[in-house]
Amino acid sequence: MGSLPVPAFPAAAAKHGLDESSHIDESALTTLFKSQQSHLNFFFEHVDHSQTLAFTRALLNAAGTVFFTGVGKSGFVAHKISQTLVSLGIRSAFLSPVDALHGDIGILTDRDVLVLLSKSGATEELLRLVPCARAKGALLIALTSVEGNALAAACDMAVHLPLQRELCPFNLAPVTSTAIQMVFGDTVAIALMEARNLTKEEYAANHPAGKIGKSLIFKVKDVMRKQDDLPICRESDLIMDQLVELTSKGCGCLLVIDDRYRLIGTFTDGDLRRTLRASGEAIFQLTVGRMCNRNPRIIGPEAMAVEAMKKMEAPPSPVQFLPVINDENILIGIVTLHGLVSAGL
Repeated sequence: MGSLPVPAFPAAAAKHGLDESSHIDESALTTLFKSQQSHLNFFFEHVDHSQTLAFTRALLNAAGTVFFTGVGKSGFVAHKISQTLVSLGIRSAFLSPVDALHGDIGILTDRDVLVLLSKSGATEELLRLVPCARAKGALLIALTSVEGNALAAACDMAVHLPLQRELCPFNLAPVTSTAIQMVFGDTVAIALMEARNLTKEEYAANHPAGKIGKSLIFKVKDVMRKQDDLPICRESDLIMDQLVELTSKGCGCLLVIDDRYRLIGTFTDGDLRRTLRASGEAIFQLTVGRMCNRNPRIIGPEAMAVEAMKKMEAPPSPVQFLPVINDENILIGIVTLHGLVSAGL
């Protein structure tokens, strides 16, 4: 297949200060990505693992809250790392260095850890924050990339994040240094996750609105229809007398029960069509019990909702619903594929 033609330079682009010389080719872009990869590899090859271990243990053993702080791009990274720890069930928060100097430092205690992110280690706002945070008794840890900087010297602990240079051609824009900070912080977060033996269920409990969380938290009883929403009938009922029940509940089926509410079987709208084709006018005399499926797929209320979805999709052919029964075969609900999808599963 030949290469696609390069589109003509759009006239609209000229309105935004661009001209024909404003372009980048694939070779130049590839070179930039390879350069960034090289800079990141420099970090991985030179990071001091003994410093990293001491830092990780300090966070793991923190009796209070692990606060992160930084200015500018480092501040955004600090905020993100803190949020990652929170999602893992670790007490953490971002502390704005400016706001801290105007009252917010009151949240710090001698049980807390304060992690200060700065590429240069010369950030004025952080240097001003150090003596105030020290007076509160917090453990201060600097994450910096310049050797022998003032912030590292002023803190109780320092981790050097090796930086070969920024990808920026002027070696100024913080694009490689912030990538290193993010990689370092998130890797330590996973180390803490493993050290705390966080289970998948505990992780999911911190993400209840996400698909992962829902698949590990929601049980069938949380998403099933109950009581008046159930399309029920008796096995002696005539099929034609139950058409309203079959169609009005939106489940695509009838749940056939006995006098004790025990499930006998199911009769679907597909069963109705097949019965009509096979029986013709005789369908007016047929009972639901005679034509129902007496061996339907079922599920219990304590099963995980994601298990219900797998059971619906299992061979030999998928189904759109599962009756929910208790240990005594009593019908207590129905879970539908539509209901599972609506719940975010």
